[in-house]
Amino acid sequence: MNEKNNARPFGMRDKIGYMFGDFGNDFTFIFASSFLMVFYTKVLGISGAMVGTLFLLARVVDAFTDITMGRIVDSVKPSRDGRFRCWLRRMCGPVAIASFLMYQGGMAGAPMTLKIVYMYVTYLLWGSVFYTSINIPYGSMASAITEKPDERTALSTFRTVGATLAGLVIGTVTPLLIYVKDADGNQVIRSTSIFTIIAGAFAVCAILCYIICYKLTTERVKVEPDPNAKKVTLGQTFAAIFKSRALLGIIGAAIFLLLSQLLIQAMNNYLYTEYFGSAGAISIVTIVNTALMLLVVAPLSVPISRKFGKKEASTAGVLLAGVIFLGLYFMHVQNVVVYIVLANVGMLGLGFFNTVIWANITDVIDDQEVKTGQREDGTVYAVYSFARKLGQALAGGAGGWALSIIGYDQLAKVQTASVINGLYTTSTLIPAICFFVVALFLWFVYPLSKKKVEANVEELKSRRENV
Repeated sequence: MNEKNNARPFGMRDKIGYMFGDFGNDFTFIFASSFLMVFYTKVLGISGAMVGTLFLLARVVDAFTDITMGRIVDSVKPSRDGRFRCWLRRMCGPVAIASFLMYQGGMAGAPMTLKIVYMYVTYLLWGSVFYTSINIPYGSMASAITEKPDERTALSTFRTVGATLAGLVIGTVTPLLIYVKDADGNQVIRSTSIFTIIAGAFAVCAILCYIICYKLTTERVKVEPDPNAKKVTLGQTFAAIFKSRALLGIIGAAIFLLLSQLLIQAMNNYLYTEYFGSAGAISIVTIVNTALMLLVVAPLSVPISRKFGKKEASTAGVLLAGVIFLGLYFMHVQNVVVYIVLANVGMLGLGFFNTVIWANITDVIDDQEVKTGQREDGTVYAVYSFARKLGQALAGGAGGWALSIIGYDQLAKVQTASVINGLYTTSTLIPAICFFVVALFLWFVYPLSKKKVEANVEELKSRRENV
């Protein structure tokens, strides 16, 4: 039943706290998404294909660890500080330390076999174990903070603001620190230890952000299991989940969303340094994108979703992104300023979906409860989290394999013209195709329109008031 409590009203404190949770996540996640492949290929000298294979195989492990963590969150008795918040306190240290261990520049001189073993062990420890153990509870926590759709959209917006701010810090500071021009004017890595230093600083920042999230948020919606209810097995849970059009639709959209977005992030490090010859442009792109997210997308996300619906507005946004990146591919832009302007217009459309997507997940959890009578926040979020990680792996795999296919030489200071053109194609055409696929999933598979979401909220509210 729904346990009533006397918690303080939902407000700005919760929004700020939840924002810092994603800020903490992305000090390790965005850093890895944007620069881990650079570290592996340019510092350790591991081939892009080998790195891409790691990213894909790690998701096989995640298929077990994500779902296991989701079931733990749903089945373990809540602690004194809630069902979800307690995991922030427990796991913030381990995830930060594991992230730091991935970027040890001292491994540059080790034998290749040892480098590969080190790469696998540290990456799995971070991504498949500790990041999972904090990200699943954190993401599931939104539905426990509030049950009102507009407030959940606000939480999703602030979560995206947190990710955007983390991306601003990582995307502007990191390129300026790790890249330097050599005597011939080529962009090269400053030193083998620079990644280790930056990873250590970001690890400390991640811990501080998680603690702030823990301190400022409050779990209000306490749904306690009915002791007389029939026990549901894991197999029955998955059978119900995978019959859900809502979950399948958002999973499909998420996989291709992450594939496009993270591929762009990863390839930007090669596109701007190799194709445009300007590492500083990476920082400029980050600043412009952050300004658009904070000044345009974030303020408009709640009113737009309230008026048109999250599904409807998100579909329009990703279609805009697809058109822009397809245009960039055919234009084959040579001017870095023109490319930055057009790419950021495309990312503006994508930004709206990114802003409200976490509210979509709480809508899916509600829809699942309406249909089955079971509320399994952790398990549903874990399935979605695994889908996101699959998109992340495909992005890393596609990026790594693409580097090998186009003939990228990680040891060469200057790439050939065909390789440079291949970098441009990978950075524009593949994301464009993915954006169109996301739009198809949202419009034709995902069923939670504005009207349906509102009906589900009223149905659950009625059920809980009558308990």
